[in-house]
Amino acid sequence: MPRGPCSLVRVSATPVAVLAVALVSSLSRCSLLEPENSVVSALSPYFGTKTRYEDANPGLLPDPEVPRRDPELLEETCTPVQLVALIRHGTRYPTTKQIRKLRQLHGLLQARGAEDDRTRAAGRGDLGAGLADWPLWYADWMDGQLVEKGRQDMRQLALRLASLFPALFSRENYGRLQLVTSSKHRCVDSGAAFLQGLWQHYHPGLPPPDIADMECGPPRINDKLMRFFDHCEKFLTQVERNATALYHVEAFKTGPEMQNILKKVADILQVPVNNLNAVLNQFPLQSSSSLAMQRPFFHCFLSWATSKTRNP
Repeated sequence: MPRGPCSLVRVSATPVAVLAVALVSSLSRCSLLEPENSVVSALSPYFGTKTRYEDANPGLLPDPEVPRRDPELLEETCTPVQLVALIRHGTRYPTTKQIRKLRQLHGLLQARGAEDDRTRAAGRGDLGAGLADWPLWYADWMDGQLVEKGRQDMRQLALRLASLFPALFSRENYGRLQLVTSSKHRCVDSGAAFLQGLWQHYHPGLPPPDIADMECGPPRINDKLMRFFDHCEKFLTQVERNATALYHVEAFKTGPEMQNILKKVADILQVPVNNLNAVLNQFPLQSSSSLAMQRPFFHCFLSWATSKTRNP
């Protein structure tokens, strides 16, 4: 199950049975409805928190609503009384900041025209040219919003949990369920989709009502709990506002190892490393390595996930 911080659900199944489900916010996990692709499958272990449910559990590909049971997880002698799940929000668009960074790097690649012509004339492959020709279709309004696949992620997850723990997710317990989420729209929307999935489980074939009209009520926003890193005074004082707390991290970003990585990225994209550094230096709060490698990642992987198209 993916990681990250955004919602918490609590249900009292019986006096001793409590269900807690947390929908948690982080960076984008991406998922796509399509046949398995060998290239994607080979790369999927490297996506980290962006790993799709389908890659973590390939059995979901043929039937995403039926869980694959571990034979030792629910033995007949075991009665589940509490479930705690940390669940990341569903598939989303890049944030506005990520989109703007993508545009900067995309503009740098598009400005290489003469070099592209020489490369093509020599008959060599050019990843940078392929990325430059790829349409950058993201708009600022998208700003990390949940895409339809992200809602489907949450609905199907709710159906799998209800199938795996029928006693906890009984219809009688639905009215006792409380969902806690952060104020991030993608987290609130993920929580709403999760509740819609449970409604589908209890009322198959019927369209779900407005979330506010459901027995369990809408998700409750609690940023102090779900976005603790914005409110924890110890963290803010000792880390966020402490110029020396991340000294070794900053030293690594500007050290020889990272400079070698930047040179390799510049060589692959066929752009002068100084030009690449100039673009990256416009974003001092983000590491050079992150911008050099995450921007192509977001461009390629999120394009694939949100628009069902393949990127060079």
